[in-house]
Order: sequence, then C-alpha cells, then structure tokens
Amino acid sequence: REGLCMNTDSPFIVGIGGTMRVGSTSEKAMAAALRMAETQGARTLMLSGPDLDMETFDPAVASRSDNAQRLVEALRAADGIILSSPSYHGTISGHLKNALDYTEDMRADDRPYFDNRAVGCIVCADGAQAMGSTLSTLRAIVHALRGWPTPYAAVINSSLKPFEADGSIKSPDVAAQLNIMAGQVVEFARRARLAASVEASVN
Repeated sequence: REGLCMNTDSPFIVGIGGTMRVGSTSEKAMAAALRMAETQGARTLMLSGPDLDMETFDPAVASRSDNAQRLVEALRAADGIILSSPSYHGTISGHLKNALDYTEDMRADDRPYFDNRAVGCIVCADGAQAMGSTLSTLRAIVHALRGWPTPYAAVINSSLKPFEADGSIKSPDVAAQLNIMAGQVVEFARRARLAASVEASVN
C-alpha cells in the first residue's frame, strides 16, 4: 500500500509491522504515522499483515518468496523506516522479528541493513507494563542493524481503544506521539538525501 505523494525527490519512508490481523492497533498506528509522513512531503509504503506472511528466514536457503523479495527491495530503497509492533509477552512479535531477519540479505549492500537511516518505533500493548521492554528490544534491534532510532518513539495503550474503526485517531496524545516520531523520521531522511546529493555533486 503506497502513499499518494508522487514527487520522486521526496524521501521514501517504509513502514513495517502490525500483526496478521488486518486492522490491528499496531497496523492502524503505523498507517496513521505514514499518513503524517506524507503530509510532510514523504512518499510511503506500508508492509503489514499478509504482506509479511513469509517463510521463516533461513540464511542457507537462496530462494525467496515474492513477499520476502518485496520487503528487501523496499528496504533497500528506503530513506527512512517506521517499525510498529504489538507487545507479545514483553517483547516484539515473532511476525515482525522474522521480517527483520530478512535484512540479512542486505549485509553486503553499499548501505547494509539500516545503515544511516532513521527508524521510528511504535509499540502497542494492552496495558502499560510491557511497553518499556518491547520498545527497548525494538531499539536494540535497530542499533544492531546500524540504524538510528529516532529520539522520540510512540507507545500506545491498546486497551484504551485510541483508534476508530476506520483508522482515524481518537486520542490527541496518540496523534501527537505519532506526529512527532514521523516528523523526526522524515526530517532525518530529508537531510540524509541532501547530504548524499551534495557529496555526489562534489565527487
């Protein structure tokens, strides 16, 4: 599901996450954050739910499903990334972790893994207790992938039902969190694109 901004000079932000249940809180949060990124001039792509239905990552297997290939190709093109996870038993979902394992296919790229890219993090939990540990895990993974977790992250209490059925946001606090995080991803991505352009013109 691609965003509406067609300006190819604008930063490209890829959102990954949600659950296998279409319309989950974590999917709605990611979709809302990507819409906010679009209002700030970004192009976006959301990969969620069935888009991430792929075999368990196996580095010894060379073949890749269509979903896995699309995921890796999108991440290679991304200027910024937004990750959204439910909190399952105090950590990120296996669904998202398996998707992130496929970044190993990017290890030999000129920009390996998430190198020099801002990564916004969203955590949704049915209560506050699991938010901290899940966010810490998500940020640790981003660091391991050489990405830059944005200073601000969004943590959302799903039990408060902060979204309408159509995905619109009922909670001003949630809207503010997502807007700040999305803005930081877009701004870092824009600066990185500008720096790369200046370096290319010099060389």
